[in-house]
Amino acid sequence: MPRDPRRPLPPIDQPALERMALRYVERFATTRAKLAAYLTRKLRERGGEGPIDIESLADRMAELRYVDDRAFAEAHAASMTRRGLGARRVRDALRHAGVGTDDSEAVVDTLDDGAEASAMAFARRKRIGPFATEPVERDRREKQIGAMVRAGHSPALARRIAAMAPGDGEDAVHDR
Repeated sequence: MPRDPRRPLPPIDQPALERMALRYVERFATTRAKLAAYLTRKLRERGGEGPIDIESLADRMAELRYVDDRAFAEAHAASMTRRGLGARRVRDALRHAGVGTDDSEAVVDTLDDGAEASAMAFARRKRIGPFATEPVERDRREKQIGAMVRAGHSPALARRIAAMAPGDGEDAVHDR
């Protein structure tokens, strides 16, 4: 039975907030900071009754392992790397998601090993350098380098890949 839209939602108390937190973590892979931001927003929208402690609730969800920042960081970083994004872009995304520096640095440090493979995946997806259909002019190559740098790759690696002739990258990709 749908709720009457003219009737305001009741204020949130601690048990209702806990139910909201459980529903949120069962539906979304999230971080402790994102969970706290969600609960704060809900509390601001509907108001609260009695003493409500969002931080302790988020801490409890983390203690129960419903929220795991390290696992979130690893999964998110792996997904971004498969899409061809570089370590700098992954680091920024993890910081934006509220992952702590200890967890994000532990994950991002492992990405440096696969930096070239990730850059090649990006180049393949965007048809840059060895994956281009034909050689490109200097101004177009500079735009491609800019796209790779914005994707989080180092300028030196971006220049090296963009300078490859079409077809050169197939050998580099198959060697891995």
